[in-house]
Amino acid sequence: MGNLDITQRTQVERTDLLAGGEGIRRGSERGATAYNALAIVVAAVLGFGAFAAIGSWAEWAVLGMIVVTTIGFMIAVSPSRRGV
Repeated sequence: MGNLDITQRTQVERTDLLAGGEGIRRGSERGATAYNALAIVVAAVLGFGAFAAIGSWAEWAVLGMIVVTTIGFMIAVSPSRRGV
């Protein structure tokens, strides 16, 4: 990129399109809403089944660790998390 003039460099980096966000294609908001609604229903059904099937304290401990691990993973991949 050292041998490019300013016009060629702008075309390569596409700063004019990405800076304002107008050139970035976004997904369907309705599709995302439908997916979230379906995911909540599936999670509720599976959660109810898990709570109904758990019978001992050891199974509750395993479920607790799965929940803690999932929350930790969500924190680790969060886009607002600052880099180390």
